[in-house]
Amino acid sequence: MTATLLRTAIPLLLLAFCGVLNAAQSTAQATLRIVLPMIHPSAQEHAHYFPQLLRLALDKTAATDGPYAIEHYGHELTSPRQSAELKKDGVINVMWDGTNPQRERELLPVRVSLLRELNDYRVFLIRADQQERFRAVRTLDDLRQLKAGVGVNWPSADVLRRNGLPVVTSISYESLFPMLVVKRFDYLPRGAHEAWGEQELHAKEGLVLESTIFLHYRVPHYFFVSQSNPQLAERIERGLKLAQKDGSWDKLFNSIPAFRHGQAEINAHKRRVFELQAAE
Repeated sequence: MTATLLRTAIPLLLLAFCGVLNAAQSTAQATLRIVLPMIHPSAQEHAHYFPQLLRLALDKTAATDGPYAIEHYGHELTSPRQSAELKKDGVINVMWDGTNPQRERELLPVRVSLLRELNDYRVFLIRADQQERFRAVRTLDDLRQLKAGVGVNWPSADVLRRNGLPVVTSISYESLFPMLVVKRFDYLPRGAHEAWGEQELHAKEGLVLESTIFLHYRVPHYFFVSQSNPQLAERIERGLKLAQKDGSWDKLFNSIPAFRHGQAEINAHKRRVFELQAAE
């Protein structure tokens, strides 16, 4: 009787063990799904850097944290919509942007600056016939006579307002370029990593880069995730620091032509620099 029971029990035990093992293997191989915002047409030159950097960070942690898959949401989202979707665990689960107090209250920032000093220096897209007008700007009071165009919830909007610089806002990033063309405002401040690529795309519309001025204020650029997903934030931060340590981040950063151009412009020290107070 005992032998019969053993003959019956052993296969059952083996089946149970295999089931547990398969379940463990399935859990270990679960793929982390990352959904990013669609990249806007005017940002193609510089914005592909951010998904590449995120992929680099996730690659650095794949051995310990498992596989992942990155995809882009299929429709353009305005900046406010990106924040709203991330806040409610909606159609995206990672975004990148400049930080401000409200964004940090509502979302979970990965506190590793993605752009170093490039996002701290702003150059202007202007209409081609306005170069001499801006060349005559010597003080912030002079600049206060002109209007800047910005996204409605960009951190830059708060900074400009705090420093008494008039702003005209748009909910849509892409609409800012035609708004500048039709004189809704006088200049579009852009990060040193953004401006040259955007100008090339919109050169046929008569937009050029202003040649004499930098605005300078600190706005760190971070990855953001939902506050309900601290594990993802921790993985991204760990991966970024590993990429910093082994030099692979530097290699990626220096491979972006727009970044090299912006850094060279900063290093040349040929522009007047207007220091602005950061938003509170």
